[in-house]
Amino acid sequence: MLKQFGRDIWIADGAEVAVAGFHYPTRMAVIRLDSGALFVWSPVRLADDVQAEVDALGDIRHIVAPNSLHHLFLAEWNAAYPNARLYAPPGLRNKRGDLAFDADLGDTPPPDWANEIDQAMMEGNVITTEVVFFHRASGTVLVTDLLQQIPAGLLSGWRKVVARLDLMAGPEPAVPRKFRLAFTNRRRARVALARILAWPADKVLMAHGTPVEHDARAFLRRAFGWLGTA
Repeated sequence: MLKQFGRDIWIADGAEVAVAGFHYPTRMAVIRLDSGALFVWSPVRLADDVQAEVDALGDIRHIVAPNSLHHLFLAEWNAAYPNARLYAPPGLRNKRGDLAFDADLGDTPPPDWANEIDQAMMEGNVITTEVVFFHRASGTVLVTDLLQQIPAGLLSGWRKVVARLDLMAGPEPAVPRKFRLAFTNRRRARVALARILAWPADKVLMAHGTPVEHDARAFLRRAFGWLGTA
């Protein structure tokens, strides 16, 4: 079910996905641009009810995978909306040779959404290069895997211990420890972080974690304080 998250932005929680025995909640966002075209970020499994509600908002023109890890449901969305452009983050074209991507995501937003959505490519991480977005109208920063928080009810036994050690089970979303260690070029990451921290953010939306709806800029400074500044 779609829920409005702010001006011209809606979210939908999808089915949990299992990775190495860990169950992660999933979330997507739909942004309606001034043209009426829809921008779909990090699509979840295409359920009938979600599809009907999205169709009621407008025409999907942009389907965006924010990093090379979020590709599980791209094929079904691509098949359902063949006229929408499919965007690949760094590394995903080679990983998903079965998909015909229309464009690559970079550090600069394309003209189709440049006036409404900004983006910054967080480079320097060996796990994945993530493109972080900022929807101006709602003041929302959209982060995929760089910030995570697994609900306590999805954890038990040794997985609960591992999640706690990996900083994925704290009182607020955080950058997992494995991602922190994977930043082998922190200077490049700090350049992107400086841009992200400069956005006039009101909210932070994550694919795996509780959305932050107040004091977003202070939260982002806390979450990425370990990285330092450019």
